[in-house]
Amino acid sequence: MLRNLQDYSRAVNTLTWQRQIIFFGVALLTGWFFSPVLATLFFITSMLCEFADLSLARRVKGLRPQDESGIWRVYLGYLGNTVVSTLAICSYSVWVAGQSSGEGLFTSLFILFSGALYAAMNNHQIASILATRLTLYGVAFFIMTLRDIILYRPDMTSSSWLQFFTVVFVMYFVVDCSRIFLRMYRQDLKRLQDLKIEHERAKEALVLKSQFVAVVSHELRTPLTSIKGSLDLANSGRFGELPPRVAHLLGMASKNSERLAALVNDLLDLQKLEEGELKFDCEVIDMGAFLVDAINWHQGLAERYNVDLQLDAQGLTSAFVHSDKSRLMQVLGNIISNAAKFSPALGEVDVGMSVRDDRVRVTVRDHGVGIPDGAKDQIFARFIQLDSSDQRQFGGTGLGLNISREIIEALGGVIDYDSTLGKGTTFYIELPTIPEAEAKGQLAHKRHGKDAAALKRAVI
Repeated sequence: MLRNLQDYSRAVNTLTWQRQIIFFGVALLTGWFFSPVLATLFFITSMLCEFADLSLARRVKGLRPQDESGIWRVYLGYLGNTVVSTLAICSYSVWVAGQSSGEGLFTSLFILFSGALYAAMNNHQIASILATRLTLYGVAFFIMTLRDIILYRPDMTSSSWLQFFTVVFVMYFVVDCSRIFLRMYRQDLKRLQDLKIEHERAKEALVLKSQFVAVVSHELRTPLTSIKGSLDLANSGRFGELPPRVAHLLGMASKNSERLAALVNDLLDLQKLEEGELKFDCEVIDMGAFLVDAINWHQGLAERYNVDLQLDAQGLTSAFVHSDKSRLMQVLGNIISNAAKFSPALGEVDVGMSVRDDRVRVTVRDHGVGIPDGAKDQIFARFIQLDSSDQRQFGGTGLGLNISREIIEALGGVIDYDSTLGKGTTFYIELPTIPEAEAKGQLAHKRHGKDAAALKRAVI
């Protein structure tokens, strides 16, 4: 019932001006040709009913499902106001029909037909109100057409019987329209309820999935760390020289444990992103110095894939951003890793930067196979790689670039790429810069804070 009242009230508020214009037009037309006093009285009565409907519509906004008494009071208020307004329309229409030897009959019939059709189209949210309006309109229709038939008993070929059968046909048409609109409304309500149930189920499934990923990832991280540490220790030679076959097997196990650890970390990041719990520790970063650190940090990765990681030193400049250094390094590591994987052996991966229009762009370019047109949605999708077959050449979870995009967008930046098939791909990150004076002021303040903290510790 509350949902029906809400939909009915929405129609009341949306169509209020339309109804008032119609009432004004009817009052003006009939007042000009018949009685201005009665037309004014009809218009005032209609406006009072409109005011009552709008007042009830405002009350509906404050109703809650548990407020059953309030819901029924509003419903009864709408029903009572419907009876009053419909009786006013019907009474006035019957009076107009009886004026000037029946000259107002056509006008009255049109008024009632318009009211009945309007009710069919816009009052179907509450079936009892719709039935009340149509019943009273039908009674008024038959009063106007049967009056002459009862008084004068005309022949079946007279126009009075033609008017009567026309009214019967019109009423059938209006009732049929009402039935169609009512059925469509109820079907829409059922679809909406089904969608709501499916939405709740999807939310529950998403929560369960997130909880499952979190528990499994956390439970895997501790033993994986121990396994990887043990394998690295065995591979270091501290416990003596290993037989070649054993060393080879332990090396493979170490690489696979590293891949599994990376997958667990990606899953944890993904879960935090979905729940909005990924934290950012933003600070002022000099992007020129940051890129130098990034190149040094990822030299081992480049050596693993047998590529040369090059930094365009000529393009380096002091460009300051307010960002999270560790997350930014994670994103750049994902891009460099992809560029290295898809580069030919002994190839080059070029890293550079440029500043334009208060934005700094970091580029990572490879000279590999390139990316086909129309693959952008796949590139940044989750768990998807362009070559997803069992025999694909390059490993990976398909999460790195998706997580990178989420991180960069959360930091107020953009990540995208340009590619030419067979010639290579250039990924780029764009971040908004901050003025140099402001950046240096924040850096100086940070250094002063660190010095003060160090002095305090020394004194203690």
